[in-house]
Amino acid sequence: MADLVNLTIDGKAVAVPKGTLIVDAAKTIQNDIPVFCYHPKLKPVGMCRMCLVEIGTPKMDPATRQVVKDDKGGVVIAWQPKLNTACTTPVSEGMAVRTQSTMVTDAREDVLEFLLTSHPLDCPICDKGGECPLQNLTLEHGPGNSRFEYENKQHNDKHVPLGDLIYLDRERCIQCSRCIRFQDDIADDHVLQFHERGRHMEITTLSVPGFDSYFSGNTSDICPVGALTTADFRFKARPWELDSSPSVCNHCAVGCNTTLNTRLDTKTGVGEIKRVMPRQNEHVNEIWLCDKGRFVHHYTRAADRLRTPLMRQNGQLVETTWERAIELISSKLSGAASAAAVVGDRIANEDAYLLAKLVNSTAKGETRLSPALPAAYADLARDYGVGAGFDMKQLGKGDVIVVVNGDVEEQAPVWFLRLRQAVTERGAKLIVAHHRSTKMHRYASHIARYEQGMAAKWSSENTDAALRADELAKARNVLFVFGDDKLDGVAARGLALTLVNKLIAAGHVGKTNSGLLPLYPHGNTQGVFDIVAGDRHSGNPGKLNVDVAWLMGVGDSADAPKAKFTVVSELFMTPLAAGADVVLPALSFAEREGSYTSGDRRVQRFYRAIMAIGQAKPDWWAVQEVARRMGRAWSFAAPAQIFAELAANVPYYAGLSYEALAKTEAQWPPVGRDDLYYGGTGYANDGGVGVRYAIHPAATQLPSAPNVAASMVDLKRPERKLYQGGELIKRSNVVQTHIE
Repeated sequence: MADLVNLTIDGKAVAVPKGTLIVDAAKTIQNDIPVFCYHPKLKPVGMCRMCLVEIGTPKMDPATRQVVKDDKGGVVIAWQPKLNTACTTPVSEGMAVRTQSTMVTDAREDVLEFLLTSHPLDCPICDKGGECPLQNLTLEHGPGNSRFEYENKQHNDKHVPLGDLIYLDRERCIQCSRCIRFQDDIADDHVLQFHERGRHMEITTLSVPGFDSYFSGNTSDICPVGALTTADFRFKARPWELDSSPSVCNHCAVGCNTTLNTRLDTKTGVGEIKRVMPRQNEHVNEIWLCDKGRFVHHYTRAADRLRTPLMRQNGQLVETTWERAIELISSKLSGAASAAAVVGDRIANEDAYLLAKLVNSTAKGETRLSPALPAAYADLARDYGVGAGFDMKQLGKGDVIVVVNGDVEEQAPVWFLRLRQAVTERGAKLIVAHHRSTKMHRYASHIARYEQGMAAKWSSENTDAALRADELAKARNVLFVFGDDKLDGVAARGLALTLVNKLIAAGHVGKTNSGLLPLYPHGNTQGVFDIVAGDRHSGNPGKLNVDVAWLMGVGDSADAPKAKFTVVSELFMTPLAAGADVVLPALSFAEREGSYTSGDRRVQRFYRAIMAIGQAKPDWWAVQEVARRMGRAWSFAAPAQIFAELAANVPYYAGLSYEALAKTEAQWPPVGRDDLYYGGTGYANDGGVGVRYAIHPAATQLPSAPNVAASMVDLKRPERKLYQGGELIKRSNVVQTHIE
């Protein structure tokens, strides 16, 4: 435990770790010292002076160097003559702090009056109205009236775009520099800066294109006024009009916790997502989101969403009823001599489980993964992954992080933020190996290069001292973050096997903060593998020839088996759906509940935020209705019941339940609607922090040689980019210029 320092704040005793700032120490006892420029995730600068407090320290006798005590034996406090900033002053033993004295309250009123001399006071039309720290703190600490005329305020053009995702209202900016410091200190994208001085000072972008960062939306969250607004939310709703539902992002392996703010559209009367906000989970994404997770949600209400079941008649897909579609599917499956299900990694665990359960129970039925999934090494990532208690915040001095054949910022952006901090702020050693440069190279103490597609060969043959087992054995922990860029299935598994071998040889298997961390393509890649593939490696389903095929969450026509009858569950009329015999309209993640398993094996719940569009139904519901008509006595009323059976039948999920996934815990720093001034407009976690299941208990010996179907040899993975084109991203207008 860290050394504790004892002090008093407004007469109340407090004990906090050495180095704690006064503002944070006060927060631990629910004493809210007001701040604007300070943010618990950023380095303090003491710019706004809102946090001024009185500070005293024990008086020392200059002759004896002993603490002076009064007649009653109490310590005499020597109060400093001037106020000090609580956000830059660390606590010291015996310190006394006053946060409510007349001198302090007068100073707060003065600071607020000064800030408001240049503020437009346009609260009725400001997007931040209702969740604005300046508004709230003015009501609590500010003057009751202004001595300055509106005409004398600084007036500028409204809503200047810093980029295509973020707009700046220069009149509202209070020059707290939170946005600049986030981009400099957290994202390492030095794209914002102050321009000019005095009343003419303003935020400007230094990049071309403007505000060129994958994390720009976070600056709007932590802005304490309405100076920064997002392109898709500005002028769309007021905060008090919004409903909030906890959810999980599925765009990459991180599994960021989000809150979906929704409202009925005033024109259509249909509920829609107005904005995606961070939900605090210090184990996963802290309070940050990447811009893809924040802005690529508009597909949930896209005009071309499938709304009714479709059935092929006379060569054409025509609308039909759920009853007729289900009857047809069940009759085809019942009479099929062979059947196959193919699942992708955007569907929930519950959908994958039920579909596999149904199809595998039919004659010669089998379930396979879409070839887009990295099935060649997902078992290794599961069995030799990080420990159940893995915490990136614990990585630091003495630890070694090795990034091999992956671009962390492009493929798992929030992991990039967290791993970078482990290196630059806490002293972890970083080794990067890739055939090209990535942003992660900036922080590496050692860089290795190889020819494109040769990562597996390099990893197995290299004699680099930095990666030798005897050197890795000296580390406190070793974390291998790896991808499959430009590798086929055999090479990808070969790379993973080599990394496992190094973990075993260096004695790091089974350690909490050591192991493999794969850069999977989506947020439930591990989950569908765990449930569908088990311990075997599925070959390309395109090589199958069956009577009936059911494809769920699969995007590429090449993934479809040759089948006499094909069912596709989809959101849109994709080329794959266009060739099907029956198309079932699926629900988006926002219209249902379920669970995902992230790349580090954290199982997390997401919740329904908006009503279903048209006649779309959950995938699991459609599977169950078909099963019932085939004589299966299934009676799952909700995903929670499916998950309970899943946990009883999939060994890795044993003991898990929806109740366990929904458990919350106290987190630091406190972020929520009551702490807007302190942590920004993120949301506290009321949906559960999830549970990471333990690595495979038999994962102590090197696995056998690569066991990959020959059909996977020719399938080389592309180098995935954050804004890679696809069915979902192309329906989000605000990011169109970013799509690659």
